[in-house]
Amino acid sequence: MSLKPWREIARPHKDVLEGSFKQSEFAADISQVSGGSAPDEYQNAEKFFSRTYITEGMRLLLISVAQRLAGHGGDPVVQLQTAFGGGKTHTMLAVYHLASREVSTDKLMGIPPVLDEAGISELPRARMAVIDGIRLSPSQARTYGSTTVNTLWGELAWQLLGEEGFALVANSDTDGTSPGKEVLKELLNRAAPCVILIDELVAFTRQLELGKQYIAGTFDSNISFIQALTEALKAVPNAILLASLPESELEVGGTMGQRALESLETYFARVESVWKPVGSREAFEIVRRRLFESSGERAEVEGISRQFSDFYRQHADKFPVETQSNEYFERLCSSYPIHPEVFDRLYEDWSTLDKFQRTRGVLQYMAIVIHRLWNSDNRDALIMPGSLPLEDTNVRNKSIHYLPQGWEPVIEKEVDGQRSIPADIDGHQTLFGGVQAARRTARCIFLGSAPSSQEQMIRGIQAERVLLGTVQPGQTIGVFEDVLKRLRDRLHYLYAEQDRYWLDTKPNLRREMESRKQNISERDDLIPMLKERVSRSFGKSHHFGGIHVFTPSVDVPDDYGTGPRLVILPTQAGYSRTETNQAIGEAEMILRNRGEQPRQKQNRLIFLAPDFDVVSRLKEQGRIFLAWRSIVVDIESGALNQDLSHLNQAKRSRDVAEQSLTQLIRETWKWLLAPVEDFVKNRPLLKWEVVSVSPTSPNLIQNIEEKLKEEEWMVYEWSPIHLRKILADWYLKNSTTEVSALKVWQDTCHYLYLPRLINDEVFRNAIRQGVETEDFFGFASGKEDGRYLGFSFGKSSIAPLDESSILIEREAAAKYAQKLRESDQPASQPGGIEPNLPGTSITAYPDSYSADSNELTKTIGAVPASSSGSPKTHFYGTISLDAVKGKMDFATIMDEVVQQFTAQLGVDVTISVEIEARKEDGFDESLQRTVKENCNVLKFSSSEFDE
Repeated sequence: MSLKPWREIARPHKDVLEGSFKQSEFAADISQVSGGSAPDEYQNAEKFFSRTYITEGMRLLLISVAQRLAGHGGDPVVQLQTAFGGGKTHTMLAVYHLASREVSTDKLMGIPPVLDEAGISELPRARMAVIDGIRLSPSQARTYGSTTVNTLWGELAWQLLGEEGFALVANSDTDGTSPGKEVLKELLNRAAPCVILIDELVAFTRQLELGKQYIAGTFDSNISFIQALTEALKAVPNAILLASLPESELEVGGTMGQRALESLETYFARVESVWKPVGSREAFEIVRRRLFESSGERAEVEGISRQFSDFYRQHADKFPVETQSNEYFERLCSSYPIHPEVFDRLYEDWSTLDKFQRTRGVLQYMAIVIHRLWNSDNRDALIMPGSLPLEDTNVRNKSIHYLPQGWEPVIEKEVDGQRSIPADIDGHQTLFGGVQAARRTARCIFLGSAPSSQEQMIRGIQAERVLLGTVQPGQTIGVFEDVLKRLRDRLHYLYAEQDRYWLDTKPNLRREMESRKQNISERDDLIPMLKERVSRSFGKSHHFGGIHVFTPSVDVPDDYGTGPRLVILPTQAGYSRTETNQAIGEAEMILRNRGEQPRQKQNRLIFLAPDFDVVSRLKEQGRIFLAWRSIVVDIESGALNQDLSHLNQAKRSRDVAEQSLTQLIRETWKWLLAPVEDFVKNRPLLKWEVVSVSPTSPNLIQNIEEKLKEEEWMVYEWSPIHLRKILADWYLKNSTTEVSALKVWQDTCHYLYLPRLINDEVFRNAIRQGVETEDFFGFASGKEDGRYLGFSFGKSSIAPLDESSILIEREAAAKYAQKLRESDQPASQPGGIEPNLPGTSITAYPDSYSADSNELTKTIGAVPASSSGSPKTHFYGTISLDAVKGKMDFATIMDEVVQQFTAQLGVDVTISVEIEARKEDGFDESLQRTVKENCNVLKFSSSEFDE
């Protein structure tokens, strides 16, 4: 079944369609009906019942009235007490038309079943007395022909029996004193069956000041009359009194009104029957019956309701739990063409407002809404909270009539209207505009949150109810969820806390944030913050020698280092796959130069570039975060005068902005750039290899390192066969049989056409593995007079890396090894030392070369084993270490040198460490104190600072 618009199924009453109804006509007036001057829909009993839905409370009351008038029991006194607009007067009118019998009961819709239930076949016609406390004045008498009536009891007697009845109370009416129970009992017996309807009794009684005599009597005499009347009614079996008392403070009216109410309640309570007010669900039918001539064929109504119910069940996690029951389907049917959520919000939220009358207020409001929707050709399947045409002047004025001052500009700018922000969102986003998602969502939030107050513990309407009031079957729920976030980010009067949203006349802090955001300096505020945040996102690296975030080329070191350097390009150097690329230009400038000097170790740099398409969003999010952070600081310091709720809102907004910024940073810096060179016509040609890293990986630096390994841009393990090929291609050719090992390592750091090794240990491992066999190359720790010192070929070697280290072409190494074998010399000692070769000596080789002027010097003394000739009984070695990576170098020395001595018996080893540090402008006292204390703890034999 298709989802037909409500206007094609239901038909409003003519006065609703034409907008010809009068607001006052919705306010039933019992006195006008009694006097014959009421509108026809209230005056005519047949029309009245045709538009009246007999609620459970009204049904029980009419049964009691019918039984009472027929003398079959029933309650003598019924107190009607509900909140403003709760249906009291309408109920009195129903009793009036039933008891007066101006139309036979069979023509009154809904009445025959009531009489059947009461067990009454023929209802007697009753005399009626209608007393309206607002129309009567304690200081003015009323004249009926030659009779002057002063008091309530005089009015009651005259209306019931005319001159005959007034004669019974004439003296009391003149004196202003209560006639007493017996007189009233006689009056009621003569008038029975009779019905007394007293409306707005408190409004009359509160005018009687204590201790003051009025024409209508005193306060006490009127209270006594009520007491006597209620007692007399109990004694007359076919007389009944219905009196309305207010419940809300708005109707009570001050101190005297409260005192009058308390006094009247005391006596009504003795004989009263509790009247059940109109329930919110019964109000569905009341409103529908009054506003709609026809709600449509039952099959069509059920078909539309079933589609809504099934839609809610299919997406159970998006809608309130009550929508999953079959009972909600019944509610959809009973309230059609108005969505139940409209009634729930009006009866549960708006009815809490002092000025808003429950049934009457809903009728007035919905009549205007339906008239506007009909004339604007609204095509919604149901009239939902999102359907409310708040852009219409009449609807808007009626909406804000019940609210405090200040709502009109909020609605005009942030809820509905041609110049509103929701209209702008719908107008610029086809996805939203196709279903008016922004305007419908804003209207729903307004209806669900406008009646709330700042004193409430929990404010706002839940997101699931926003969806319930906006989305129709067949529409995409995600569109409305997205627009809800969009509204939260743009509206200045919309508040959001967890999953609850509400509008208020007091602007949230978003306007303050927007103002501050515009004043944030990119150079002084934004970029430094981004630099700090980007640096924080990398964590600790195990392989990079340094991570340089937004670092100028002059500050990116040009050294061999302990690993390659990762250069994070700044925001203005974004990468895109277009031909013109700012990232490539910035990276090439850093690659080729270190400040004004040419860069030597170009193959030690890897670049991470921001995504050109995301940078603008990143900067915007960064400004938002800085703005919220400054607002929080100012509120906490008192510089910005705001309450606790705004502070909490600012903190939440700051945290959300920070979370979004962190995610955007990961999404922005995603392009790894690796420079490589190919030879074209014997000339190197620079090109860039680019790959993206995942923004969702938990460890960014680890992900980068894995990506470099995967793409083979960084060599973590190097096979000796690759080293042999490098030697053959670039070094050992044209009769050249040897090359400096240190030079080869350094060249891999210099030239982009050579492999990019993670560190020198990878290079040394390749040498060690290569010399274990005779398949690749030979190695020597030095060369003297044509002889290789520490020669290794086909055996293990420590493979030190310094200026003396030599890599030997395989054939040349094989020939030299053969020459050694032919000379019948002893085999080499472990570590590449050959003590029996003439001219050799025991030498300690450094594990790496010095790369910094700040050096740590270690002195190692030991007694080695004897060699050829006179015994060598003493060893002394000195090495300068890089102060930055000295810890790692010292560990290598311990493993490769010192352990050679300590592993043998009878060797005494002494190690001393000398540290020398200089600073031209001197060391501060804090540093001196710290170093001295640490030296004392470590038991330095001497540690002094001098000039």
